[in-house]
Amino acid sequence: MRALRKVGREAGAELVEIPIPAPGDDEVLVQVHGASICGTDLHMLEWNEWADKRIERVPLTFGHEVAGSVRAVGDEVHHLRPGAFVAAETHIACGHCATCQTGRAHICENLRILGVDTDGAFAEYVVVPARNAWVVGEGIDPDVASIMEPFGNAVHATFGTGGGEDIATNSVAVIGCGPIGMFAVAVVRALGAFEVIAIEPNAYRREKAAEMGADVLLDPTEVDPVEAVLAQTSGGGVEVVLEMSGNPRAIEQGTQMLARGGRMSLLGLPDSTVTLDLTDQVIFKEARLQGITGREMFRTWQQTTTLLSTGRVDISPVITHRFGLDQWADAFEATASGGSGKVILVPGG
Repeated sequence: MRALRKVGREAGAELVEIPIPAPGDDEVLVQVHGASICGTDLHMLEWNEWADKRIERVPLTFGHEVAGSVRAVGDEVHHLRPGAFVAAETHIACGHCATCQTGRAHICENLRILGVDTDGAFAEYVVVPARNAWVVGEGIDPDVASIMEPFGNAVHATFGTGGGEDIATNSVAVIGCGPIGMFAVAVVRALGAFEVIAIEPNAYRREKAAEMGADVLLDPTEVDPVEAVLAQTSGGGVEVVLEMSGNPRAIEQGTQMLARGGRMSLLGLPDSTVTLDLTDQVIFKEARLQGITGREMFRTWQQTTTLLSTGRVDISPVITHRFGLDQWADAFEATASGGSGKVILVPGG
């Protein structure tokens, strides 16, 4: 089969021919319909400081946001059959640590990631643990299924651990409208927010946020987003802030625009120290700051399936490009340009 591989600890990748992998006893072999590109994949292609520190082995097939058809199952797999169309949960949990045994496998102490710690999905076939293969619900387009994993990040951030009760009828700010921020706007709208404020410096992404349902668009390079949000909310601030950018200044601003008693979900990863006024903007407000990683296994997947299969949320506008596997360089260029939504590599396309 063809596979896009990191063959050395340096920038670049190679499309090579390797044997089709065989599933182990508790694994399934998936023929890839589509695998979308995310920021992690860009880091690995560029081989930046994060990648050099994080990636333990090469050669490695990368890519982790994937959907496809089961073609073979291991001897111990009894709940899946060849032909099932699945999307992959990419957090591979150990199942026996304290967090796994208390229902929090997505933050497993021994967590491995598909396409980072194991061979991934930028290939014609990929092997995944059978427990990580989520059968895609009826009515979900195959291309959409290939981005269910990152969409799940937005769902998890939006619902938080409280079930999203603080969204309906309230004002919500989404900071950073890359693809996951775009998804979050749509989820917030579907959950009945009174007003959705999107904060994003990139004009293309602001337009996409509007397409996904944002009511107010703010360019933080043109206006002070804190002042603008407070003015928009009659000085009270927003009940929920979904921080998707990881920008240290934006994170600080998020606490400042948050209403008293409000919730701030933190999904974006800062690359430098973040300074917060904990006294006035967190403690005295009784603000709730919640770190978000991945998807709850498998509560988030059920929420994701319901939102998509019922048509409550349509994320197809976020899919802006499809490329064949041999066009991988163009696909990565489109992803890095800032002028795209989700870019999907389609081995058969």
